[in-house]
Amino acid sequence: MLERLMFRPSRGTAATTAPVAPQVAAGVALLAAVLAALVPTTGAGVLRVTAAAVTGVVAAALLLRAARRAGERTLGPAGVVTLARGALAVAVVALVGLDGAGTVALVALTSVALALDGVDGPVARRTGTVTALGARFDMETDAFLLMVLSVHVAATTGHWWVTALGLLRYAFVAAGRFAPWLRGALPPRYSAKVVAALQGIVLVVTAAGVLPAVVALIAVGVALAALVWSFGVSVVQLWRASDRHAFHGRRAGAALLTALCAALVGGVLVLPADPAALGPAGLLRLPIEAVLGAAVLALLPGRARWVAAALAGALLAALGLLKLADIGFLTFQGRRFDAVSDWSLLGNAHDFLRGAAGAAGTAVVVLAAVVAVGLVVATAAAAVRLGRLAARHRRATVGAAALLAAAWLVVGTVADARLVPGVPVAAADGVAEVAHRAQQVPETLRERRELTESLARDGWDGAPPDALLSALRGKDVVITFVESYGRNAQHAPEMAPRIRPVLAEADARLTAAGYGARSGVLTAPINGGGSWLAHATLFSGLSIADQGAHDRLTASDRLTLPRAFRDAGWETAVVTPATTREWPEAAFFGHQRVYAGDDLGYAGPPFSWSPMPDQYTLDAFSRLELDRPDRGPVLGTVVLTSSHAPWSPVPPLLDPAGIGDGAVYGPYAGGQQSYDTIFSLDRATLRADYLTSLEYALRSATGWVADRPEGDRDLVVLLLGDHEPGATVSGPGAGSDVPVSVITRDAGVLDRIDGWGWTPGLLPPPDAPPWPMAGFRDRFLAAFS
Repeated sequence: MLERLMFRPSRGTAATTAPVAPQVAAGVALLAAVLAALVPTTGAGVLRVTAAAVTGVVAAALLLRAARRAGERTLGPAGVVTLARGALAVAVVALVGLDGAGTVALVALTSVALALDGVDGPVARRTGTVTALGARFDMETDAFLLMVLSVHVAATTGHWWVTALGLLRYAFVAAGRFAPWLRGALPPRYSAKVVAALQGIVLVVTAAGVLPAVVALIAVGVALAALVWSFGVSVVQLWRASDRHAFHGRRAGAALLTALCAALVGGVLVLPADPAALGPAGLLRLPIEAVLGAAVLALLPGRARWVAAALAGALLAALGLLKLADIGFLTFQGRRFDAVSDWSLLGNAHDFLRGAAGAAGTAVVVLAAVVAVGLVVATAAAAVRLGRLAARHRRATVGAAALLAAAWLVVGTVADARLVPGVPVAAADGVAEVAHRAQQVPETLRERRELTESLARDGWDGAPPDALLSALRGKDVVITFVESYGRNAQHAPEMAPRIRPVLAEADARLTAAGYGARSGVLTAPINGGGSWLAHATLFSGLSIADQGAHDRLTASDRLTLPRAFRDAGWETAVVTPATTREWPEAAFFGHQRVYAGDDLGYAGPPFSWSPMPDQYTLDAFSRLELDRPDRGPVLGTVVLTSSHAPWSPVPPLLDPAGIGDGAVYGPYAGGQQSYDTIFSLDRATLRADYLTSLEYALRSATGWVADRPEGDRDLVVLLLGDHEPGATVSGPGAGSDVPVSVITRDAGVLDRIDGWGWTPGLLPPPDAPPWPMAGFRDRFLAAFS
């Protein structure tokens, strides 16, 4: 193919041939007719047809410009043949990635176009109309068709390396801009013609699907190897034919910098805020902000353009950071980032990273801050550079912007085209993000007012202490939170086979020990993280979904479940193994004694993020509270952490008599997982690790209950999850429901909640109606007061 880069000398132009403009108009009409025929026969939608139409208009404009610069008034008879080939090649754009009738049409159009490639050359020679423009037009048409074919084969096979067949020639031409010796004349070479023909044949046969998949890919690989060899031979010939081998490094650096700037600005604009849409198809979008922004910057004068581009780039970077925050929150908490209330969670994120990775966690936080600032600066600088280029090529920029704006309207307004559900190809993410944040501020403020009003009116406010929880007098009550224990673990096909047998085994063991259980479902206010928000919701009877709401709650005098127990005469204690700093909010919740990690006497190793195994946590609670002599009834809150991300390893269950200070866990602490595994591991591996840790947590909790002395008939255990593990494990749309169980040997306690409609045992059915977690406090107080 490379020998066609030589412009053939003109032999004259037939006077009877039509001028260039009408010829190009006829080619556009042919393209329109072919596209009109493809829509009903192949299923090519508006998006594909629009892409082909835009490509055709751009190609027509470039052809007219080339003819004007070459001084050619007509394309000649051969040029008309090439024009027909070009129209067919552009029409193929509408068929890329289609199967069935679309593949048949693609193969048919491509075969005709490749057959005509053998016609235009002889026509030009016989009519004496060989021109440099015609040679270049012929070569560009061949190259474009091969590129489209390679993209189609890559899209249908999933092997994107195939696109190298179509892109290698463009890479060679681009290299010639920086190494002028690569633009030298090449002598005709028969092997180059054979290799060029081979590319089209192999791609058409592969697209047709007539060969087995493995054989077709081998053929494509051989064709690519032959093409690389052919280009290599041409490079060697050009090197030997040139006395000087200059390389314009500065020009190459400038081009690379421009490409990086365009990639940065474009990437921020097309980045979807939904993590489910992250992928190649989710990034194939046309952002209207880029289209209009380019036109505006091209028309603005120098200083105004510089200021506008810098401000637009900084704003764009800020919106990009908000998108990244949305991706993180949707992945781990099932909701978008609240720009008003969620800033305080940065401290909690730092604590998590520091707990999971030590000093490296702090380094990650510092690095993230540096990257955020760097993104703002880099995006502003990139916008300034792109604005300067737009102004330098004002006419082309404005024309392209007008064409793309029309395409955006067709694709977005008329077709509402989407390659990924929920992600429109006609993107306006910047506008949508600004509108969303503008609505979010008053919405958050409204929620704050409603929370303030709810805090001011509490039906249990002022209730006499002796009237509270009278049906539980003298009993020890333990509220046990199992980290990341969601309803999907019980019922999702990917997880239930691991968890249901654990619950069945636990039911049998509890029944043998004289316990009964009733189970239901609560809907947590959060998903994937923020356990303390779920705890606050359960205790306060209000939905506490963000840190701002938590701060306002703990500054109030709202009655909480632990405080109700304390006021009614119970001793209250909380065990929080992961707490590593002062926790002044404990007094608000009503916890009289707080056992943080350092208070539990643990001398063993941590297990990933979890400071100690759940079995040890429960054993320490028994030792510190339930087994104390001369005590009154206890309300204990125990937070289990073994099933917290990252999810492995976990130790085996040990004989409680041999746990001691936990040093016995030392041999089981190998294979620690770092915090980044929740991002780097695939979902199947993450899910398996999560289920292993959840099995351990559930066996620890239920085994601890079953092992309590048989004479202890005054123990009531509330066992529940705090939230789902998040989309990294459960997948998108997992919901926020968690299981909850009441376990006791006292049948009278279970009789009190018969009206709740909960299911006997530890496994509520899939259709069990969930309650809001915020409604539990009132139901519990009403049932036992």
